[in-house]
Amino acid sequence: MNIPTQTEFRNHTLIVTVSTDDGRPVLDRRAYESLAKTFHEAAVDDEVRVVVLRGLAGCFCLGGDFSEFLDATKHQRLIAAVTDMFRTLATFPKPVLACVDGDAVGVGCTILFHCDMVIASGESTFRVPFVDFGLVPDAATSILAPQKLGYAGAFRFFCLGDTLRAEDAKALGLVTEIVAGGSVEEAALGRARQLAKKPVAALLQTRDLLRGDTGVLCDRIDREISLFQQALQDDVTLKRLQRIARLAA
Repeated sequence: MNIPTQTEFRNHTLIVTVSTDDGRPVLDRRAYESLAKTFHEAAVDDEVRVVVLRGLAGCFCLGGDFSEFLDATKHQRLIAAVTDMFRTLATFPKPVLACVDGDAVGVGCTILFHCDMVIASGESTFRVPFVDFGLVPDAATSILAPQKLGYAGAFRFFCLGDTLRAEDAKALGLVTEIVAGGSVEEAALGRARQLAKKPVAALLQTRDLLRGDTGVLCDRIDREISLFQQALQDDVTLKRLQRIARLAA
């Protein structure tokens, strides 16, 4: 496959960096489009058996680009890119692992619910402040989070907006392994190598059986995106987002 600059390919493992083209730890429309394209290509490339998501040094991803939320002229293309990315991730047929070293916020956290394993450093944190922003969760996490965290855990995480430390995230089931010392990326790549050596058909079939009906996830993604888009047209929500953006500047 044609390897973009934000990716590396090693031993049947495609390593994808979650960031913008200019090296910011957020996802903008171009980053969503790039990720979707990468996953589309990886899905049909027999050389790729596992995908590993990683962030920049000391930070996994701080969420979406606020400037695009506040610019109505960008909403249509942004919504299209986000929908394509989430649907592609929800239906991706191969194992996806994440190595998290630092903060995973907003979409930088919800993307982890589509990963088969999340390997994190002890210093990592996880937060989904959608409700605080006047928005709803994305990436079908309104289904995936209760499945993985239990209803009470998902409600507290999303509705209270609590920040989870790595140990708490592991206790709830979001994080699979915590790396105490050493490289989180190397630990994730070690797991990827284990998976890449498995009989391919049996691995993919087993994963498919475990994940169940991905059509349900795609339907929920569309519903969440519709509600998200409605919220971006609400004056109260926009004023709240503008205030948060000023505080973050």
